[in-house]
Order: sequence, then C-alpha cells, then structure tokens
Amino acid sequence: MIQLLVMAKAPVPGRVKTRLCPPCTPEQAAAIAAAALADTLRAGTAVAAVRHTLVLDGDHPAPPGWTTVPQRGDGLGERLAHAFADTALPGVPALLIGMDTPQLTGDLLSAAAGALCRDGAVLGPALDGGWWALGLSDPADAAVLAGVPMSTARTGRLTREALFGRGVRPTLLAPLRDVDTMADATAVAAGCPAGARFPAAVAAVAAGVVA
Repeated sequence: MIQLLVMAKAPVPGRVKTRLCPPCTPEQAAAIAAAALADTLRAGTAVAAVRHTLVLDGDHPAPPGWTTVPQRGDGLGERLAHAFADTALPGVPALLIGMDTPQLTGDLLSAAAGALCRDGAVLGPALDGGWWALGLSDPADAAVLAGVPMSTARTGRLTREALFGRGVRPTLLAPLRDVDTMADATAVAAGCPAGARFPAAVAAVAAGVVA
C-alpha cells in the first residue's frame, strides 16, 4: 500500500496556468485549472492508499478523506523535495502526481502504485520532457529534486540521472501529455474519461465562456 500525494496550486486567477494566457483570460485559465484539479483528485480517490494527501500552494478544499499539507520551499524542485519529506510515513512508499494530467484514471494510478510497491521507485515521463509522476520508497531520495531544473525539456532526463546518482533506478511508467498550452488542453480533453470536468471546461473556454 502507498501514500498518494497530489501536488497542486489553488486555482486562483492570475496564479495558475499562466502559460494559457493568452489566448485564455486569467479567469478562464483558472477555470481550466480547477477542472483539472477536480478530475485529478477524483482519480486519486479511487486509488487504495494508506493516506491521500493534497500538497497545496494556497487555499482550496480537499475531498472528504484527504489530508492537506502546505507546500514550502523556494522553487518547484525544493517544494517537491519537501512534499516527500513533510508527508513521510515510515515504511510506506509515496507516489506523487501533479494536477496537469486530468486524463488520469484510477486504474492507471493503481497500476503505478503496484509498480512502485513491486520495484521501489517509478517515474512517469511527460511528452514535453518533464514528468507527471514520481514514486519513491525512501523520501530522502527526493532531496535530489532541489537541484534539478524544473519545467524544461530536460527535467525528466535530469531527474532520472539525479536518482541514478543515489542508486535509485525508477521503473518508467507510460508517458502522458500534460497541459501547458491550449493545444495541450484540447488534446488532453479528448482523452479524458467519461464524467470528467476538464473537457467541459476546455469547451467552455473555446466558446468564449468562463466555466
């Protein structure tokens, strides 16, 4: 059994998904972010876990049964490292995901959790060169993230190399497309499961309406 961590930012206009602006307004970008977070938490709730934890920048309600822990640190790499350290449960591997892959399903996350329990570490590559998931058995291994440049086309490769330097060989998960641009949002919306909020939010923005 694992702990599931969702690294997220409260969907406040002007603070989230700013790379969608333009063509989005800050309010439209926040609406897309809110839908992505809701779908991510929905998928996460379906995963059997010792604890479900929302690691949050800002103020946003968590679903019933979830624990909220504030983000801390300067820069994303440091915040990710602290996320593992601040939520550590002895003997329980942690699987961390973000809020930019709302096409995730409970089945996909459960398979990632199974691989983490079996192999000790997992990394889910993103198509843009980053990563969408990182699972570690030892939270101390996440300290290497503080030295990895984030949000670049080399982030995934450099994360693997940093982990290799600690003797950690993560099993690679299926690659996913994350949402950075409206082209990403449209493509990801087409692959979301039934009942997801994200496709409707993207369609509303495309129609010029704030969801």
